[in-house]
Formats: sequence, structure tokens, C-alpha cells
Amino acid sequence: MKLKSKFNIQIAADGSSASGKTTGAKLFSKKYGIKFLSSGLLYRYSSYLIIKNKPSSERIFLEKKFKKFNLSHLKNKNLHTPEISELSSKIAKKKEIRGILKRFQKNFVRRNRKVCIEGRDIGTVIMPNADIKFFFTCNLNTAAKRRFKDLKKKNPKIKFAEVKKAMRIRDNLDRSRRISPLIKPKNAVIVPTDKLKNIKGMINKMSNVLESVIKKKYGS
Repeated sequence: MKLKSKFNIQIAADGSSASGKTTGAKLFSKKYGIKFLSSGLLYRYSSYLIIKNKPSSERIFLEKKFKKFNLSHLKNKNLHTPEISELSSKIAKKKEIRGILKRFQKNFVRRNRKVCIEGRDIGTVIMPNADIKFFFTCNLNTAAKRRFKDLKKKNPKIKFAEVKKAMRIRDNLDRSRRISPLIKPKNAVIVPTDKLKNIKGMINKMSNVLESVIKKKYGS
């Protein structure tokens, strides 16, 4: 099912690490023909570049990189290592770096009529007036098992305890940072992925919300 071309719709999908927000938002966007962006990957890609290049000025370096950046740069890169996860939380606390990535996300919204962005501050900062705000929740143990399963495919030697610790640190830093902390947006729809039976149940819940909003906004 694709949304009609006349529709304008903005959807924010926020939540903690491995809460299901990326999977849910991506599949949901594909179902309805909505442009999708993962803000988390922008921070992870920034961390990847910093680790690889060790620039003297992170701000100047990233400003240059994001002038020429497009989403194809995110393909075929392992951006979920514990090292990248830890650095992502640290740079996410820096106002100047958030400003660079915020500009990219805002431009992405302006360029597209139908958008869904997932992250940690989408419904509160990037799209505060979004038509729909989803907030994904999941207990840490379940989320860590999901992330561990994915990472083990690329690194068979990785330890579950290592993954869980990195996620706990990341989530605590995201919730406690002064600038754009991870909080549930006002009027957000909770998507408890550890309580839903499967991915189909998650997408059905999101779909019901979207179709209700479309009916109220456009009458069809």
C-alpha cells in the first residue's frame, strides 16, 4: 500500500538501542512508500570517520564530510561495533556536532513530502510537529540479545556481556545528556516491542495508527 502523492506526512520513531525502532520504521516506511532515514546511523557514521581519520577538529572535519554526504555512504560498513557505539554517545553530547547532523536531517524533511526518521530526539527536536510520534520500548536484556545476534554474524568472538554493557552505557548517556536527551515525546504512541509477539504485530500496530491519522487529516 502506497500513500497518495498529495499526502504530506511526517513520522518520528524514537527509542533506545535495539528497541526495534530501526526495523519497525524501515519496514513500515517500505510498506507505505515513505522516505526513511536512520539518524542513529548518521552518528555512527560520524564516529566511524573520526576513528578512521583522527581529525584535529571534529567539527571542521564533519562539516566538510556532510557537505558531500548522501545515504549511499552508509552502505557496506560495520557501524555497530562497541567502539563506535561508545563514541557515538560521546559525540552526541557535543552541540556543534549535533548541529551539523540536525541540519542534514532538517533538509531531508524539507526535500520529501512523506518522511519517517528514527532516532532519539526526532519527535522532540528534529520533527517536533510530526503527524505521528512513535516511541519504542524494550527491556535491556531482550534488546541486548537482539544486538548480540546481529553482531555475532560479523564478529563470532564478540561476548554478550560486552554488548549488553556497551548498550547500557549508551542508553544511560543518551538519557542523561544535557542536549537533546532521549525522552518520550508528548503524545507519543508507545510501541513495546518486547511485549508484541512478532515483527508483524509491530507493523500492524504502527499501520493502524498511520491509517487513523491519514483518515483524520485527509478523510481517506
